[in-house]
Amino acid sequence: MEKSALIYVGLTLGTVGLALLMGNREKVPALQKKGYAYGAWTPATRRDALNAVLEFIIYSLLAAISACRFALGNDYWVYRENFRRIFYDAKVSSEIGFNLVVKALVYLFGYDNYLPLFAIFSLVTVFFFVRALHDQSENFAFSLFLLMTGGYYFQSLNTIRYYLALAIALFAMKYVLRREVGKFLIMILCAAFFHKTVLVVIPAYLLAAYLARRGMKKWQMGVAGAFLVSLIFGQKLYRKVIFWFYPLYENSEFDVSRISWVNVAKCLGVLALLALVWFLNRKEKGELLPVNVRFYLWLNAFGLVTFLCGVFIPEVTRIGYYFIVSQVFSLPGLIRAIRNEKLRRLCLAGVCIAFSLYFVLLLKQMYQVNIRILPYQSWIFYYK
Repeated sequence: MEKSALIYVGLTLGTVGLALLMGNREKVPALQKKGYAYGAWTPATRRDALNAVLEFIIYSLLAAISACRFALGNDYWVYRENFRRIFYDAKVSSEIGFNLVVKALVYLFGYDNYLPLFAIFSLVTVFFFVRALHDQSENFAFSLFLLMTGGYYFQSLNTIRYYLALAIALFAMKYVLRREVGKFLIMILCAAFFHKTVLVVIPAYLLAAYLARRGMKKWQMGVAGAFLVSLIFGQKLYRKVIFWFYPLYENSEFDVSRISWVNVAKCLGVLALLALVWFLNRKEKGELLPVNVRFYLWLNAFGLVTFLCGVFIPEVTRIGYYFIVSQVFSLPGLIRAIRNEKLRRLCLAGVCIAFSLYFVLLLKQMYQVNIRILPYQSWIFYYK
């Protein structure tokens, strides 16, 4: 591991350290229920001002590292070539929304002036990531730590369209929790103009919200069981539907069946923590967890099913990430539900150690040819 990896380590430590100075626990529940457009207006406090300043600094640091990258990612030059082809209306595999935005930016910045295009997509992607944490996490620092060490931010340095869609999906979860279905659909449909796979979250997120509020009935368990059986025995039909959307993936290098055991382990770890919380609180009356945490946990379950039973899906992690990215909210919620202070701190330390180890392994993988997020290069120093 060479020196530029320290940039990622320093960025993670620095931004999480700044986030530790924030305190937004009191405001998030109200945001999840009503949002800014509803309820009484209250004047900003010093804490609000400090939170805003710290959040802006965090956003600026994350956006700067992303926007200033150069020749980073295995598809960096592929995107550059696609920018050229889009300008001349040549055939490309990207969605119409991405093509229209790229064409407008090329007109604005000039032909083959690709650095501003990467920068703008970076600014927008990081904005949705940070804003999602602002609106939904009662522990901003912990959620940011999970977002960074879980690799979601760093992998966005590689695949532009997908991680923009993922960031929007994470941001749009709040609308499902508020039952603002119209806003949710608008956001996801806009994201689909950049990556069609995000459409899978429409039924999945709405179903998770329904189950979080009402639970699963016996007949629904039967339907769920039938669906799982269909994933095992109806793979040919599912693959036909997938390749209707993405015909280029059929028999390509992406059309590989393998189980992502690391992501399976993440999902099982969340379920193990849920089992611990249930065991500790089993004798207490009332709801075990609030609706928002149950919503994220159902998404975690969907992710586990995807990684175990959806191995026939090309690039299955792209589907699974739409579900397990919710772990940046579910894990803080579960740990907060542990009332024994010593045990809560022990679980917090365990999660932090596990994700830190995963981050170290991720840093080593970033040098691989099919990833190439390391060594980090910036056009400020390398581009001539």
